[in-house]
Amino acid sequence: MKKRFFYIIILAFLFPLATSAQVTLNAESGNRAIEVGNCWQFTGQTYTSLTSEVLSGSFSIISGQMNSFSLTNSFIKTPWMKIGSGNITFIAKIGNQPNTVSRGVRVSYIPYNASSSSTGFEGTLTTFYTRDFNVNDLNTVTVIAPIPAAIANSTSLYKIMVSFVGQGGSGKIMSDNYIFPGTYWSNPSNSCQPLPVVVVIDTDGDGVPDAQDEYPNDPHRAYNSYFPSQTSFGTLAFEDNWPLKGDYDFNDVVMGYNIKTVTNAANQVVDLVASFRLLASGATFSNGFGFQIDGIAANKVSKVTGNKPGTLPMAANGIESGQPLATIIVFSNFFGEMVRPGVGIGVNTDKAGPYITPTNMQVVVNFINNGVLPPGGAVTLGQLNFSALNFFIFANGDRGTEIHLPDRAPTAHANTALFGSGDDTSNPGAGRTYKTANNMPWAINIVQGFDYTVEKAAINEAYNFFIDWASSGGASYANWFLNLPGYRNAELIY
Repeated sequence: MKKRFFYIIILAFLFPLATSAQVTLNAESGNRAIEVGNCWQFTGQTYTSLTSEVLSGSFSIISGQMNSFSLTNSFIKTPWMKIGSGNITFIAKIGNQPNTVSRGVRVSYIPYNASSSSTGFEGTLTTFYTRDFNVNDLNTVTVIAPIPAAIANSTSLYKIMVSFVGQGGSGKIMSDNYIFPGTYWSNPSNSCQPLPVVVVIDTDGDGVPDAQDEYPNDPHRAYNSYFPSQTSFGTLAFEDNWPLKGDYDFNDVVMGYNIKTVTNAANQVVDLVASFRLLASGATFSNGFGFQIDGIAANKVSKVTGNKPGTLPMAANGIESGQPLATIIVFSNFFGEMVRPGVGIGVNTDKAGPYITPTNMQVVVNFINNGVLPPGGAVTLGQLNFSALNFFIFANGDRGTEIHLPDRAPTAHANTALFGSGDDTSNPGAGRTYKTANNMPWAINIVQGFDYTVEKAAINEAYNFFIDWASSGGASYANWFLNLPGYRNAELIY
């Protein structure tokens, strides 16, 4: 049977004398009225600062004379609590009274009873711990009362009552330094009644309530994040003649992308789900496509599924072999996934040719496999944001001829001898890659989506402000790709 975990959430302010782990009382306020205002109850108990009576600090609590074994004649009672587990502890000492016959403490719990308004909603008292003192032992002792299993970590509310009992003589009992495992649950502003609570269900027990868990039945997954958004796709467009400019039409590989990142309750990345749409290719080359995850070592990936690397060698976890960083080959040949229609040379780049329905691909990069970390350890969401994804194509079946977005690093398999040749002015040591002398790129990423050019129409002819944008490093005409008056030549756009 599937376990269902329940949590209690406080819907009001937690008061300062409590922590999330324990409720304490040490009398150091020096004024019992302060504790009463915070919902403690005292009967037959006062604060003392006499040196002979103080057990710890500057103040302790002292009972009246013990002449009864009634639990309600002399006691300290906690506010409402959600009881934890472990031990209730405090220190105590009996007064030096030679006529003392017997002295002791009793520890009880009182459940909350919503139908008992006449008794302050207190249910039936149950005593679970007894400690009697040796009348000849006048030393301070530590009282340790184990929380009963019946109430430990319960979702119900309780008070704990420590009663002081005795008979004969005039001896008193001093006490101090109370620690009660659990969480404070009273509301002083509402006659010390319990705070409102909501029961929260966590079906898979991962610590994320079902209402916030996008995978309520999966303990290894909890949250999704998307780029650009859950329902939208960005566009990547490449020119494949690098290091030459070629026809500069940026329709040799046109890809839509949507990235979903799945994380667990600890915000560690479990999956990267990359959805791609193969939109168009006016290339004569057979081009491959992939992405490197910058900053993420190859051994931080458990497995890769959904990709089509062809005959390129892959490691056992699905990462391209010989790559120090996680590098995923999505496909090795565009035309192996989206076949030319037989009219012209490309797919969806000639207005006279038939329209081919885009091909959808989904590649899943699994980092944590069924809760098991890969050899390289976990990847955090902060480490794997969209900017870490370094997309590229490799031209005409030549794995070394990588073409990236401007100023992105090549992978370990790139032929760096091509840098600085043709129209390229890359200087990788200075962080400059895949740019011409006037900063023209060979690849663009338009997050909002992009209307690409028809075959043989240079992008700067179709978009009037492309050169202004690129040469300025993006400072001018950042919206160059929009369909605004005077921005584009519609006849050159597919």
